[in-house]
This record gives sequence, C-alpha cells and structure tokens, in this order.
Amino acid sequence: MKITFPHMGNVYIAAKGLLEEIGREVVLPPPITKKTLELGTKYTPESICLPLKINIGNYIESIEKGADTILITGSCGPCRFGFYGSMEKRILKDLGYDVEFISFDPPEGNPNALLTEILKAAGTKNIFKIMKAVSRGKQVLYSADNLLDYSNYKRAVAINKNKVDQIMDEFYFKIEGTKGVNEINSLISSSYDKLKILKEDNKIDNLKIGIIGEIYTIIEPFVNLNIEKKLGHMGVIVEKSLTPSKWVSHHIGLGQIGISEERKKWKKAKPYLPTLVGGHGRETVGSAILYAEENFDGLIQILPFNCMPEIVAESVLPSVQKDYNIPIMTLIVDEMTGEAGYLTRIEAFIDLVRKRKESENERIICRS
Repeated sequence: MKITFPHMGNVYIAAKGLLEEIGREVVLPPPITKKTLELGTKYTPESICLPLKINIGNYIESIEKGADTILITGSCGPCRFGFYGSMEKRILKDLGYDVEFISFDPPEGNPNALLTEILKAAGTKNIFKIMKAVSRGKQVLYSADNLLDYSNYKRAVAINKNKVDQIMDEFYFKIEGTKGVNEINSLISSSYDKLKILKEDNKIDNLKIGIIGEIYTIIEPFVNLNIEKKLGHMGVIVEKSLTPSKWVSHHIGLGQIGISEERKKWKKAKPYLPTLVGGHGRETVGSAILYAEENFDGLIQILPFNCMPEIVAESVLPSVQKDYNIPIMTLIVDEMTGEAGYLTRIEAFIDLVRKRKESENERIICRS
C-alpha cells in the first residue's frame, strides 16, 4: 500500500510523519502548481469548490508517482466537503484510476465504521501503536504550524525579509527527504533556530492583520497566492483564524479543559449569525469580532468562489465592521484569479489601513 493525501497547509507534514511511524509507505503529492490546478479544473464540474479541483490534481500527480491509496477526512453538515470523498472517488474511477479511498468520516452513531478505516490505514490492529503515532503526529503538526506562524512574524519585523523566505523554502524542500517524526522535528527545530537569529527592525510600527474565512483558502499558500508572504514583505504581522493545529484542537483535542477556541467564536458570532451555516461561517464572524477586540488593525476574509457558508459570513461582516470600527476586505479566489489584480487590492487595502492607523495615532498625540 502506497498512501497519499491532498495538500492542505502543513497537514501533509504531520500525516507523513504519523504514517511513517507505523511503517506505512507515503507518496507525497508534488507541491501545488498551475499544472495541478489545470488537471483538477479539467476533470471536475465547473461550479464545484476550488479545493476539490486542487484535490483531484493532487491525486492524479500522486498516482503518477505510484500511489494506490488515498486518505481523506470526512465531514457532515451543510457544506459540500462532506461529499468530497464520494465525488472524488467517482471522478477518478471515470478517469480509469484504480485506487482505494480510505475516508475518516464522522461516526454518526457507528464508531466501528470509523475504527475500521483507521485500522485499514494503519495496517495494524495494535491500538497503542496507533495512538502513540497519532500523538506524535499531532505534536509535529503543532510544531510545523508554530514554525510557520513564527516565520510570518519574523518576515514582518526582520531587516532581511528575503532570508526568511530562503529559510522556509529550504525547510519545505527538505521535508520530502525526511523519514519519521524524529527527522521532521529535527528539521523544524533547526529551521526555527535559523529564523530566531535574524536581526529585527524595532523602529517600524508594524500593522497587525487577521486572516479569516474558509480554512483551505486560509492555510494553502498556492490557493491564497502566498498572502502571508506578501503581507510580511509589506511589514504586516499576520495571524490566521484557522490552522490545521487549531482544527485538530477543536475536533480531536481530547482532554481539553474549559471552553474551546471554536466555541468562543460561536458565542461571539451569535448576535450576528445565531445558527450553523456549514463550513466555518460562524467561525469567520466570531474571529472577526475577537480580532477587533484584540485591536487588530484590519481583517482580510478569503474564500473560494461559490462557498455558501463564507458568502453568508461575508454578508454579515459589514455589520461587524461598522459596530467594531475595523476595516475588512474580502478576497474571492478561483482558477481564474489573476495575481496582479489580487496584489493590487491587497496593497491598496494595506495603504488604507496604514493611513487610518497613522491618523488615529496623530489624534491620540493631539489629545495628550
């Protein structure tokens, strides 16, 4: 069995480490490129979500590298992601690809079905071995996300911003050559140390921008056209409302005490969006309010074209913007998105936010 899975932020790093810990052979999909998107767009319905199109491209490129088994998580609720597994299986079958799908769907009253899929993917019935690998994989995911978050901060404040890019590009290039959790952790640690020693420019008053919206478009750099990197080079400190590790903390963060971060967002969103609308619609609204309360300078919502939950959230955000006096911009991405126009909108928004902050600082100085 040669296992692959779609690219989704740093998830592939943790999945690779986890599966290799239990002796499974992993075929990593190549980094997402224009070719990946073209493949997915060619073989999927025109109106389907952008993430599914890229998933199909990932799978085809992985199958060409020798993969014969695909892992995917399932979902439930009013979001098309719950249909991804069955749709993708049908599409690949119609294209003549003979691959096995292992889908980790929510139990919905039948935990044995989920357990069966987990044992099939693991290739062992040793529950303790599986639990240990899952625990170590989860730790890798947290470490990889922390490294990425730190690089986003460091890029905004570093004197040599290109050096941050170089360190992170080298990290992602070397990941495929690592094997198992220990080697991955060692690479994460060495990359963090390289970032830490870079000199910072303490004279700059950096803007803080929160990235909100649909999880895939937030965390997958090809899809959002490397918005974190672009903002970092503008001297902007970026924080994402959703990351793979935050998703894991909410859904399989067993043993957590107190109110989860997601439930805090739901509570904040309730006056504006009192019900579940699927995907991360409520989280988008709740995150916008939390960032406003934390005095962020502005927010950018990113969503794929035709994403119903995020369209609902987008319709609510103008009220949040007015009530909390925070600038919010929405970016919609699909296979037709052009980078030049995308970057122009981001630059214009950042200029607006920066001038707004300067005006507020001047008013504070005048009052004092």
